[in-house]
Amino acid sequence: MTATPPNPLIHRLEHCVGLDSDSRAALLAAMQGRVRQIAARRDIIAEGDRTDSVTILLSGWACRTKQLEDGRRQIAGFLLPGDFCDLQMYMLNEMDHSVSSLSPAAVCEIGRDSFERLLAAAPRLVRAFVRDLLVEASIQREWVLSLGQRSALERIGHLLCELHVRLKAIGQIKAGSCAFPLTQTELADATGLSTVHVNRTLQELRAASLIVLDGHTLTIPDFDELAAAALFSPAYLHLDRPLPRPGGR
Repeated sequence: MTATPPNPLIHRLEHCVGLDSDSRAALLAAMQGRVRQIAARRDIIAEGDRTDSVTILLSGWACRTKQLEDGRRQIAGFLLPGDFCDLQMYMLNEMDHSVSSLSPAAVCEIGRDSFERLLAAAPRLVRAFVRDLLVEASIQREWVLSLGQRSALERIGHLLCELHVRLKAIGQIKAGSCAFPLTQTELADATGLSTVHVNRTLQELRAASLIVLDGHTLTIPDFDELAAAALFSPAYLHLDRPLPRPGGR
């Protein structure tokens, strides 16, 4: 009998925040809503959309994008299983960017009324979700630093380290390897490099035995070595800093 895979949002929150049994049960109950299956490279939510639900990525990869009128695109973040697609829209009127799938994906949509009942029933989740938004802002600052100051090798290496650490937090790294659905064009859109420069940088990383890319699988033979080359520190991800209990020190 095949075991049911763990809920990725629960898994991540238990890893980096800690959930009491009531919060866990309330969140699982709220997530028994609509589940949508989405093909690769399709909009999950489009810029300008007004939503009446909160969307959670259950499986697959997605990205946040902004696009100019002439078609030039910037990827502003990658979403992995357990990430919210539109939590910030709970407090805003409409999407100011698009969220698109990068692989076949599944999302769960929690209606606004159900989400508000969840927040009222489990106050610790309110703090956990606010923390999620703060960590996302921290990641954005690190990406700005990469675009402004890091070399091409550091940008690509740093991004691969980030994804590795985030995937490890949700149990999706096996023997140093993970699924890797990104194309060189998508890496270019995320790092502000040309596809030619991305290709050359990946070859440089391969030649130094810092990464192995085999089809859609990425292996990092020595994470510490790649992290050193990319000047990567995981502190900005705040994955090992549990949320303090109310009134705690």
